[in-house]
Amino acid sequence: MKNYVPVERFVNLLRPDANSLFNVTVEDAIERVGSGDPQKVREIDGQFALVHRSGHIIRMARSIGRPMRYFLAKQVDGPCLIVAERMDEIAAWLKAEGLDGQFHPSYSRMVPAHHIIEIALVGCPDPNPTYTRFFNPQRNRLPANIETIGREYISTMQQEIFHWLDQIPRMDPIGVLFSGGIDSGAVFLATYDALLRRGESPGRLKAFTLCVDGQGEDAAQAAGFLNHLDLGLFLEVIDVPSSAVSYEEAVRVIEDYKPLDVQSAAMTLALCREIRNRYPDWKWLIDGDGGDENLKDYPIEENSELTIRSVLNNLMLYHEGWGVHAVKHSLTYTGGQSRGHVRSWAPAAAFGFRGLSPFALPNVIEVSEGIPFIELTDWDHKKLYDLKGQVVRSGIEQVTGLTMPVYEKRRFQRGAAANSTFDNLFPVGEQPYRQAFAQLFAGRQ
Repeated sequence: MKNYVPVERFVNLLRPDANSLFNVTVEDAIERVGSGDPQKVREIDGQFALVHRSGHIIRMARSIGRPMRYFLAKQVDGPCLIVAERMDEIAAWLKAEGLDGQFHPSYSRMVPAHHIIEIALVGCPDPNPTYTRFFNPQRNRLPANIETIGREYISTMQQEIFHWLDQIPRMDPIGVLFSGGIDSGAVFLATYDALLRRGESPGRLKAFTLCVDGQGEDAAQAAGFLNHLDLGLFLEVIDVPSSAVSYEEAVRVIEDYKPLDVQSAAMTLALCREIRNRYPDWKWLIDGDGGDENLKDYPIEENSELTIRSVLNNLMLYHEGWGVHAVKHSLTYTGGQSRGHVRSWAPAAAFGFRGLSPFALPNVIEVSEGIPFIELTDWDHKKLYDLKGQVVRSGIEQVTGLTMPVYEKRRFQRGAAANSTFDNLFPVGEQPYRQAFAQLFAGRQ
């Protein structure tokens, strides 16, 4: 029988105040994770990354909205498990302890969203963690009725915004990262309506729209969206020079190299930096990230690995990738939006903002997974791509009484700049982004 060595040292670098917990305290949430009971963890409402230690048993769990990594270091006195939000936090701690020679980014592990990870008897040899799903929404439970789906989807999303607002001082300003697209538009209107329902001033709300070198289509789209509803006074266009956008900086901040995520993060960094410059004390931001994943609104034709059947037949494929037990699952990064959401979280956190992505919360995802996509689209790509606008527009009108305009889908990074500017800012292909990532930890073994 092999001799396993239990964890001798456990280092938790996560900040408890970075969680947005709506129905439990941080202490209660940690105990729920420590129980190992998936139902108790599923009952946690909010955006979180949590870890619990009991003797030699470590349990971790997170929602999509907040990243969490872990790393096992070897010491003379025994192994040490470090849990943190970022790779560079782990590397810095190891350097301070004289253990930085052990670090390599590929040795760090990302906790996949929606699973309890349990590590027992960590030591030599290193055991594999076990994964227990705590979020398993029922698929196709809703009727094939746009109005019913829209009402439940948007009302659930707005309820999460209500919970979030409960945690924010009544006078604090709130910014929406706003392009005038379907998802950011829905979040803005749901938040605006929530403030009115609470008897709070909507004047504390602002829609921030990025514009690079005075160009890009989002600024006009955002103005058109809000003016259509006579809400144009809430718009603030954030115009930055193209020199403020750096894919190398984005790679450093998100610690990843996937081109679409890097491009999105680079734009979000430019936006957040200028908001911080203009408003030194601003704290709260909210965005529409996750809406595309929920309504499966990505061009399938652009990904050779996907078909409409794989997208519609697999639970949360866009949220989690192919799953934790799949060959293609990345231990370093996990998969799907579970990996990619760092594009939103990390830029906001880098400039001291507290962000929320309500579409990425389990309660909202649960509604979206209940949509009978196959019945509504009959495997037709165009019907699938049109579905999000129909569902969200109907839901917003029923919940808020506002009829929102729906524009053609455009990625955030594309709408913030002219095509020629975008092409100058971002290289084609994945290799330059990989090279920029490799430089972050150059010299590591």
